[in-house]
Amino acid sequence: MSDPTPLEVVVSGEMACFTRPENKVERVSYPVMTPSAARGVLEAIYWKPEFSWHVLEIHVLRDIHQVSLLRNEIEDRQSHRSSAAEAKEGGNYLADEHRAQRHTLALRDVAYLLRAEQALRAHETEDIAKHRDCFRRRVEKGQCFQQPYLGCREFAAEFRQPNASDKPVDLTMDLGPMLLDLRYRHDKSGKGVGGTPVFFDARLEKGVLKVPQELYEEVKTHAS
Repeated sequence: MSDPTPLEVVVSGEMACFTRPENKVERVSYPVMTPSAARGVLEAIYWKPEFSWHVLEIHVLRDIHQVSLLRNEIEDRQSHRSSAAEAKEGGNYLADEHRAQRHTLALRDVAYLLRAEQALRAHETEDIAKHRDCFRRRVEKGQCFQQPYLGCREFAAEFRQPNASDKPVDLTMDLGPMLLDLRYRHDKSGKGVGGTPVFFDARLEKGVLKVPQELYEEVKTHAS
């Protein structure tokens, strides 16, 4: 019998930014972490193609503090492929020529308790217990596949096991439409293409953001 107890981890950091999609130029963060950002943290700690992460709840453990920043960003999306092509042609990417300064309304001194479950993909029949145990061991030892971050890669996150003192703040507020995840259609090869965002009306109730699980039935999590 599978263990119904949700998996838990506490993540924290000095800075965070979970950008609202309606702000096209300047970055403005949601007051709390989004489910998609939480999934990114969980996958950074432990990921396997046999399962996908479903975020159940996000507990806000510290009071919400916003801070305004002026950050340098490049206007072009970079990848290893584009860098290799430029290098092959003898060129270099000069960041100064593509840099833009943008204001960011971010969060400071954040901490969240994430509650989630691992959902086996349709073609898998193995016991999920080994993946649950592996995740718990990695959290206990502080191991991760890559450094988790809080919305932006420069905002690194620390993580640890929860303890009895991790209580949500007494705060209730409407958060507006929030990104749950991306829904992909699949081409003939089975590869996910054409990611479509799936939103839900988010609300913080006494420091807890509950994620509607029925929407995960619509979402095909991109396994990359």
